[in-house]
Amino acid sequence: MLKIGIDKLGFYAPHLYLDMTKLAASRNVDPDKYTIGIGQDKMAVAPITQDAVTLAANAALEILDDRDKEAIDFVIFGTETGVDSSKSAGVYVHELLGLNPYARAIEVKQACYGATAGIQMAKGHIAMNPDSKVLVLGSDIARYGLNTSGEATQGAGAVALLISADPSIMTLEDQSVYFTSDIMDFWRPVYSDKAFADGKLSNEQYMAFFSKVWEQYKAKTGMELSDFAAICYHLPYTKMGYKALKTILGEGSEDVQERLSANYKMSTTYNRNVGNIYTGSLYLSLLSLMEQAEDLAAGSRIGMFSYGSGAVGEFFTGILQPNYQQHLHVDQHARLFASRIEVTVPEYEAIFEETLPTDGTTIELDIDHDPANICLAGVTDDKRQYVNKLN
Repeated sequence: MLKIGIDKLGFYAPHLYLDMTKLAASRNVDPDKYTIGIGQDKMAVAPITQDAVTLAANAALEILDDRDKEAIDFVIFGTETGVDSSKSAGVYVHELLGLNPYARAIEVKQACYGATAGIQMAKGHIAMNPDSKVLVLGSDIARYGLNTSGEATQGAGAVALLISADPSIMTLEDQSVYFTSDIMDFWRPVYSDKAFADGKLSNEQYMAFFSKVWEQYKAKTGMELSDFAAICYHLPYTKMGYKALKTILGEGSEDVQERLSANYKMSTTYNRNVGNIYTGSLYLSLLSLMEQAEDLAAGSRIGMFSYGSGAVGEFFTGILQPNYQQHLHVDQHARLFASRIEVTVPEYEAIFEETLPTDGTTIELDIDHDPANICLAGVTDDKRQYVNKLN
């Protein structure tokens, strides 16, 4: 039987960040509300030279070699902060990375669920075309506005997943459970560059969706909590996933509870220091788990809960492959985090307010101060101008 799953997994975050304790002080909020209450330490801040396209392209750049670029015949870009209402962000990335031209490139949208939808589509494509590879991207910049209730759950970043047959990192199992319900817990009308949210309702629905798909998954597969080495969650903030995990911990023995709790903590390390990256949040959690948990053995089953407001939820699973650790980029990600530059609250506010023209005005941006290899260099005739510095 053909095994399909994650062959490579890349990640990128902007080079700027804001310390959450300093944001709390500026907003006259107890710092514990951010660092303990929602579980966030730092928030990635995207300069105007980075958007969903460039973040995704930079994430993919670190993992793809020439053979991958030739084998990829499908680019699926999951985002809810795309740059064009017509042209897919995937087309831009396809060009920036120099991929095989005989390929499909699309954009998928369903709030934070988009990348998961892309992965499931990719599995079907690989099943019919076993020699091909699919690049799935989850890239977003979370914006709620300055001095808003959602400000502390902003962030920016992207993940890139290479899906293939006989994957090096994780095979994805066939059984999954998905659920859809039309609710208004979070949305962003086409006329707004900031999201609207009913925080209380969104938290309630996240928990309700997890309960529904978890119970249905157990009934469908006959599996139980002890079958999992870890469960990763979509993390708009890291405390959210733990609230969901706590609702099922009682189903396991003390050893199982300790294992899942410890691995959950490992899975939140990166998210705590990046913030909410919407479509990529679940996969940043998975990456953090694999790169931070030292005793996670090959053959371990990892559960994954994906949630996209509005709302669609899914619970699915993967099995870690032999020597999966050798295919991760632990040192590279450590350097990425270590090289970031802290901005002050006033600097963050100024960056947040800096926006691109919407009246056709030409603008050139200074990309020399952005260390990323792929940047947004400006806008001409309403067309974004992207640059790959390596070309």
